Amino acid sequence: MRIHFIAIGGSIMHNLAISLERQGHQISGSDDQIVEPSRSHLIDAGLLPEQLGWFEEKITDDIDAVILGAHALINNPELIKAQELGLKIYSFPEFIQELSQDKTRVVIAGSYGKTTIMSMVMHVLKNLNRPFDYLVGAQLEGFDNLIEITKTNKIILIEGDENVASSLSSKSKFMFYKPNIALISGINWNEYSTTITFDHYLKQFEDFINTIEAKGTLIYNKEDKYLQKIIADTKSCKINRHGYQIPEYAINKGVTSIKSAKGDVPLQIFGKHNLSNIAGAYTVCEWLGIKKEDFFETIKTFKSSIRYLEFVSSFEGSVVYQDFAHTPKKLKASIHAIKEQFPSQKLVAIIELNAYDSLDEKFVSQYKDTMNEADLPVVFINMESIKEVNKCTTHLLEDIRNAFNRSDLDIVTNLGDLYKFLENFKSKGNNLLLMSSGNYSGVNLTELADHFFKNY
Repeated sequence: MRIHFIAIGGSIMHNLAISLERQGHQISGSDDQIVEPSRSHLIDAGLLPEQLGWFEEKITDDIDAVILGAHALINNPELIKAQELGLKIYSFPEFIQELSQDKTRVVIAGSYGKTTIMSMVMHVLKNLNRPFDYLVGAQLEGFDNLIEITKTNKIILIEGDENVASSLSSKSKFMFYKPNIALISGINWNEYSTTITFDHYLKQFEDFINTIEAKGTLIYNKEDKYLQKIIADTKSCKINRHGYQIPEYAINKGVTSIKSAKGDVPLQIFGKHNLSNIAGAYTVCEWLGIKKEDFFETIKTFKSSIRYLEFVSSFEGSVVYQDFAHTPKKLKASIHAIKEQFPSQKLVAIIELNAYDSLDEKFVSQYKDTMNEADLPVVFINMESIKEVNKCTTHLLEDIRNAFNRSDLDIVTNLGDLYKFLENFKSKGNNLLLMSSGNYSGVNLTELADHFFKNY
């Protein structure tokens, strides 16, 4: 087939283009911005457009399919030309579904935990030599690409995204996959990361359940109160329903183990979110025919997925972990997980907040009591990124301290002071948890750990 990608530079889009080119399809594409690592990947595959921009002359009537990225607007000249020529236009989820009609489609959805559950299932299947295709939203250890689609594999694992598929449809991406097996990990609406209402957000997941194939299976976190409501509202769907919950576990000498009939299963990960994710991953694997003993034996070797309670460094019994704490609820849970895992050591917990968001009193007020379990709570806000420097006042910082409801909260407002704070802190007997929804101004977290251990 001859296939043209409008907005080929996206993380999923360029991976799909490369995968299809390797299968022998003729691929072309356009984009007005292509950044790393997409640019290097496209260069290596010989698919980087010669010029940035949109060129309607690239759209000709011999194109078999146009794949439209979410980045492309409704008035995109290439899209308009494709519509004029009557070409078949797909969003990438529609095209994935087209390619996988003869496969068992497993879609992992939810507000959080999707990538972790995906990586757990992928880890188990790979180590048990069970062939599968996949589409995942982040680069995972042991897998070279975000997408692998073959003509022979009978199973495809898909990370289900609730964001809009393309400018031609207001439907969420996960609405197009028509899963045979679907999992919803939990629902957490955050008004600061979405433009839709809470009711609309819940309706997306209700609609997603209605797309599951007849006699298919819904796997869900039965400890999530919002999911409980949605499950009740979709009882008319003729599907199997399988709830899961956090398994019984124990912590001994810094190792978390799952209790099982055949003895404890020691893990390399910890925290209730991870334990819940394991329960979800196990249930998916169970429906795919994996035996319980094989799953537990394999999950022993699973390490943390990208930036979720991920080990950074250690020295003389003190440890440093990092986490992607994108909501107040997640921040609180991550601190609890470290304290539960290492109860005899004190915890320095540092959360990086977006500087502009921190100026919003309503945004900061969400964080009340979220750091109560930390022995030393710290907020890092890089005020150097704010142009309106006059807004960075003592009054603002006091408001943030009051919002967290910790009078002993330390607030660090630039990277240099963060280095000094870590270097001056005596780390012996303390652990460090670095949390952010950003990237600590681009600093390597191992470097921050080195500063923490300087004054041991």
